[in-house]
Amino acid sequence: MRSIRRKALAASAVAVGAVMVSAALTPPALAAGPATSYLVLAPQGHSTAGAAARVAAAGGTVVADYSQIGVLVARSANPSFASAVAGEGVEGVASTAGLGTPLDDGATLDAGAAAAPEATGDPTAEPLFGLQWDMTQIDVPQAHAVTTGSPDIVVGVLDTGISSTHPDLATQIAKAESASCLEGVVDTSEVAWNPTTFDHGTHVAGTIAAAINGVGIAGVAPGVKVASVKVVNDDGFIYPEAAVCGFLWAADHGMQITNNSYFIDPWEFNCRNDPRQRPVWQAVQRAISYSQSKGVLNVASAGNSNVDLQHKFIDSTSPNDGSSPVETRIITGACLDLPAEAPGVVTVSAVGTERLKSYYSSYGQGVVDVTAPGGDTRQPNPAVSTISHAVLSTTFNTATRTNGWGYKQGTSMASPHAAGVAALALSTHPGLQPGALASLLEGTAEPLPCPEGVYDPRPGLDQFLAECSGGNRNSFYGAGEVNAYNAAVR
Repeated sequence: MRSIRRKALAASAVAVGAVMVSAALTPPALAAGPATSYLVLAPQGHSTAGAAARVAAAGGTVVADYSQIGVLVARSANPSFASAVAGEGVEGVASTAGLGTPLDDGATLDAGAAAAPEATGDPTAEPLFGLQWDMTQIDVPQAHAVTTGSPDIVVGVLDTGISSTHPDLATQIAKAESASCLEGVVDTSEVAWNPTTFDHGTHVAGTIAAAINGVGIAGVAPGVKVASVKVVNDDGFIYPEAAVCGFLWAADHGMQITNNSYFIDPWEFNCRNDPRQRPVWQAVQRAISYSQSKGVLNVASAGNSNVDLQHKFIDSTSPNDGSSPVETRIITGACLDLPAEAPGVVTVSAVGTERLKSYYSSYGQGVVDVTAPGGDTRQPNPAVSTISHAVLSTTFNTATRTNGWGYKQGTSMASPHAAGVAALALSTHPGLQPGALASLLEGTAEPLPCPEGVYDPRPGLDQFLAECSGGNRNSFYGAGEVNAYNAAVR
């Protein structure tokens, strides 16, 4: 997932949690280039005042001040801005130009739907529930006999936005807690946090909390609310400043859980020992740590590269956004997939209808915490149509501006299942702090054993080969597949 650079979305920009600051314009004596965004870090625990002064002196404008974590988002047309702003009061500075990561939106296939006359309170009675193999696989109907979730719980969906007119979601959105974070600046207008070019966030939100209303599908936790925190731009990119804004917005607006189906860096792995990327890693880590201190459990997808995240490799395909020539880099332990590999984040791999690792899902011993249904159209099952091997959820056609239901597959689809199960668990165990909630999620998962030998989901296509390691807690599935009923009653 990625960010949205559109200024045509009118609406008032309201800075809550981010202070809008006006700084000096570029002095005439400085050379002018294209305006570029930067993350500027004050020393940990220090005021951002000194850093803001240096931004102004270097010909920049502070557009957002996240004083909670000592991070500024700045804009400047001065090509020497990064070196000019360095000095006392500044720990690090990094341009975010070219740091957007393209969203893997997946294929959406229409499922169709006929509205039922009234809600039944039974998820299995929803018109399309028969196509939701994923909900049956993690015992959602049994869990709903215990709880559908508390309306006091808000799950932040850091994504492309959520359609506020979708019949399965219109009653589920916490509008007062929703916002756009594009370019690192908060905009709370409804038009700003709705989708514009991608429906990925709408699909994710439906998996978490689609209403039991006699229309369409059922979510894992239809009793809870979701907040749209838009961090993906019209070109399908997420930039670090948007992710930082999203984590802080969720933390400061009472969200107990966030879902993060994306990674932040175009190199896919953000290397702390690379001076270009270290400030990004620091800023994101500060934002995540701050959110955890505010009681937020962050859930993230493991990624769709079929990579062993424990054993890094040579990356010769990045950056992947065309911002600069592709580099060949040795990926070491200093390089992390963010936010999935950040400390305290629950990392989720994907399985299909056979409860085997999805061919695309990344994995890693000590990295993956749990697994969940993400779909795999290549896992055969004579009892299920091919298309139904993907995950059915709510969709929004951004071209025709119409709502619907459709299929996608990816670890992006697995992560919201885990977030929804965590919301059910928190509903029956109110007050759990993030670490305890993560432990409950893992402790109630159903262990899945490693497949024997080299895992070959597509015989003859070596790029999908993978090898599982570990016992009950292994590199493919972590502690196992999340289970909604177990988490609700344990």
